[in-house]
Amino acid sequence: MTQDVQVRSRWAPVVALALAMLVVTTEMTVAAVVLPSLGAELDVGPAATAWVLLAYTLPMAAIAIPAGRWVDRADVRSAFLLALAGVEVASALTAVAPVFWVLVLGRVLQGVAASLVLAGYMPIVVAAVLPEQRGRAIGYVITIMTVGGLAGAPLGGLVAGAFGWRSVFLMKLPLLAVVLWLGWRSLRGDGRGLPVPDRGLVLEAALLGGAVTALLLAFEDRAWLLVVALVLAVWWGRLPASRPVLAVVRRRLFGLPLLSLSLVSTLGGVMFFLVPYHVTDVLGGTPEDVGVALLVFVGGVGALSAVSGSLADRYGPWVVALAGSVLSAAALGLLVLPVTSLVDLCWRLAVLGVGQGLFNTAINTLVMSGAPAGMEGAAGGLSATARMVGATVGPAVAALAAGLAGSGVAGFRTGVAVLTAVAVAGIAALASGKQR
Repeated sequence: MTQDVQVRSRWAPVVALALAMLVVTTEMTVAAVVLPSLGAELDVGPAATAWVLLAYTLPMAAIAIPAGRWVDRADVRSAFLLALAGVEVASALTAVAPVFWVLVLGRVLQGVAASLVLAGYMPIVVAAVLPEQRGRAIGYVITIMTVGGLAGAPLGGLVAGAFGWRSVFLMKLPLLAVVLWLGWRSLRGDGRGLPVPDRGLVLEAALLGGAVTALLLAFEDRAWLLVVALVLAVWWGRLPASRPVLAVVRRRLFGLPLLSLSLVSTLGGVMFFLVPYHVTDVLGGTPEDVGVALLVFVGGVGALSAVSGSLADRYGPWVVALAGSVLSAAALGLLVLPVTSLVDLCWRLAVLGVGQGLFNTAINTLVMSGAPAGMEGAAGGLSATARMVGATVGPAVAALAAGLAGSGVAGFRTGVAVLTAVAVAGIAALASGKQR
């Protein structure tokens, strides 16, 4: 049996992983569709309903690293099945919540279970796929996530319109049941079971989770939380349990690509802040036009993700990730130039999507290749946290830069220019991390 693993890859676990990642990553957009109707029924305002999204994303980012360290100690098959079962139970609780606080609790539990899925993706790929085919595997996962994500929001809207907002949290349960069965049949256990987290891991989760949560909330007009994040992070860094993680991050072939991932992820501020306002306020477009622009970008990402994986396996992930980051920065530079129409904007966003499609798959493959054996879960948690922090900081930086420059064209171009500078810093970090 061991020899079989060494001579060929097994793709059924990759399919199970891709479908699981699709479920947990589309939960944000699907839930966003029903916020108005949810708030009306449970008698809460728009500010409160924002916690339906935050209660899911904060645990995903906050405990991703401790969750990854726990996964490294556990049987990956059992941990994956536990995570999926947790998502199912939490989704059901959210759907039947009689009051708002119960719904928020369900979303928190969803986020905790989703963090285990994210932490387990690297160990699953490493266990199932040969090293020379791992770029292709990650490309397949990202392609399925991207293409499936395109249908998530509109499908959620149709389901909510026909059956009410509660049905949106239940519609993924049949797919989760299929993924549970596929994971149970295809993944191979190693007999380690599911160890009970010790006191050190619980303390680590509390400190590091609190630091990441404070950091992300600091960009919601709570700058004082940056001090809290710093104090908790320093405290965590002095724990003996933090030394293996810090040692991995200090490795040039891991830490620099991880830094590049976080910096390049900030360009989400272009898509999720600058483009919507530019389309509506400057180009005079409609919300439908905003949707078209975002769809063009996502289409570029999806079209190149699988191709990037094959290229990474053939030429190495570093060179493909570098090419994708350079193309992304060049596309941002094009957006700094005058944008006079929706068509003019869309072709530049298509170039940006192609660059991101090349970058995302290759950088994940590169981070995976730099992780020490036995720490793939921690590496997956680190990459998830780095990406989430970058994606959160990006819109905040874009909003600040655009606000200082004024509204309209000047604000858009200034915001894009600042994010371009951040992306160039990410390119420099990646270029410095080339394997000698």
